[in-house]
Amino acid sequence: MDERTNEAATASPTPRRPRRDAVVAFACGAFVAVMVGAAYAAVPLYDWFCRTTGFGGTTQVATSIPAPGEVLDRTVTVRFDGNVSGGLPWRFVPEQTSVTVRIGQPVTVYYKVVNEVARETVGLASYNVTPPTVGAYFSKLNCFCFTEQRMKPGETRDMAVVFYVEPSIAKDSEHDKLNTITLSYTFFPVREPAKPVAGKGESQGRS
Repeated sequence: MDERTNEAATASPTPRRPRRDAVVAFACGAFVAVMVGAAYAAVPLYDWFCRTTGFGGTTQVATSIPAPGEVLDRTVTVRFDGNVSGGLPWRFVPEQTSVTVRIGQPVTVYYKVVNEVARETVGLASYNVTPPTVGAYFSKLNCFCFTEQRMKPGETRDMAVVFYVEPSIAKDSEHDKLNTITLSYTFFPVREPAKPVAGKGESQGRS
């Protein structure tokens, strides 16, 4: 009896390593899933942050214009810049290089766009203002940059931008000496998915 008791007391416990490995594997998998999800969420979150704060010169989207009493006598000159990324066969230029406006006054300006090839092309514009800190005070009521632009072969189009400089900028001492803002756009090509090609059997009729 004593020998059996000693053997039972000295016997090693049942191994639990497989269970521990499973827990570690699950934790690693969950960590990878979270990191992948964070990577996908980073772009829209960054875009939301820029639009909300004006970070990096990102302009704001307005739904209404300032009241007439909010329009100030102080003026600022807004310059316009247009660029096209490689791979998009467009000519894209502002119809006027600059305009002087009162702060709070809505203004409409136009960019001219020409599709220089004999096929339909699609582009989407990125945008910002300089100095970058002005982004929080530069509001657009309407802009071609809000949506993709589809140009027919050889098409020429005038694209409008309606904007104003927020009156609240006058309360920001950082911009007391501000007299010039540059609004810049760059059009990038939009790659559309290839259309499915019908199989040979589908394209042939019955004999």
